[in-house]
Amino acid sequence: MQVIDGTGHILGRLATYVAKQALEGEEIVIVNAEKILVTGSRDNILADYKQRRNRGVTGRNRKGPYYPRMPDRLVRRSIRGMIPYQQPRGKAAYEKVMTYIGVPKEYESVEHITIENAKYKGSTKKMSMEDLSRYLGAEF
Repeated sequence: MQVIDGTGHILGRLATYVAKQALEGEEIVIVNAEKILVTGSRDNILADYKQRRNRGVTGRNRKGPYYPRMPDRLVRRSIRGMIPYQQPRGKAAYEKVMTYIGVPKEYESVEHITIENAKYKGSTKKMSMEDLSRYLGAEF
């Protein structure tokens, strides 16, 4: 089992690493999901996620698709997009991925790893998952 501290990681790069590891059979736990970063201009990020969120909740669309608001669910949904989750192999891999806001007590004593290729280097604009979730209406 790998416990990854999401602090300062870029969402897409972290999600690809986690998806590959899960497809290989590894159990992955991501802690501090609210501190993961999304790169790009703030206006574009907000417009993109607001459009995704509104796709399934406006007026007549009671049957979905539903898009999450909480940062841990947003990260897990991003990972789901990189896994063939409707096939048995992908479903088994997706079940091995867990994300958490903060650090749960059972993972405090476990060594947290960081993915060097996914760390933010400071060259582009960014936004944290916490800010994005609060914009989408999450309360935590």
